[in-house]
This record gives sequence, structure tokens and C-alpha cells, in this order.
Amino acid sequence: MSSPDVSKARTIPVLVLGLSLSAFLVFSYLLCIVGYLLFPGLPVEHAALAIFLPGFTLLSLQSFLLGLVECILWGWYIALVFGHIYNFCVLRLA
Repeated sequence: MSSPDVSKARTIPVLVLGLSLSAFLVFSYLLCIVGYLLFPGLPVEHAALAIFLPGFTLLSLQSFLLGLVECILWGWYIALVFGHIYNFCVLRLA
């Protein structure tokens, strides 16, 4: 198996990655919260969000807003770490 041609690889714009990951995580979070509010009897453990969102509890306004902020922060954290590592590797191997 031949190695991939990294000379044609492009870097990832970290700003766009951060915005898109944050939007994805916020959308997923809102979908989970709406699912909990509309179907509280579903066998989905919504309280498991507390694993990824420290301080989150079901469901108060303060906790809801904290979850939104943490989703945005997680998106930016992933984008900054992954984006810079990816861009470093692409530029290093090119």
C-alpha cells in the first residue's frame, strides 16, 4: 500500500473548524434537551451529559446556559488542538 500524497493536502482553517464544531455540539445539545423535555420517559440517560459538561444538572435555566457555554468551549478546544496539530503535520510532511 502506498503512502498518501500529502503534498496536495491543505491546512484546516481553525476559525471555521471552531465555529462549525461549536455549532454542531450546540445543535446536538439542544436536540438532547428537547428530546428530554418532549419524551422524558425514553430510556436515554440524559443525565450522562454531566460527564462531558461539568456542573450540568437536569434541568434549570442556569444549568441549561452552562451547557450551551460548555458546548461552545469544547468545540473551540477541539478545533484549536486538532486544527493546529493537523496543520503542523500537513506542513511538516509536505
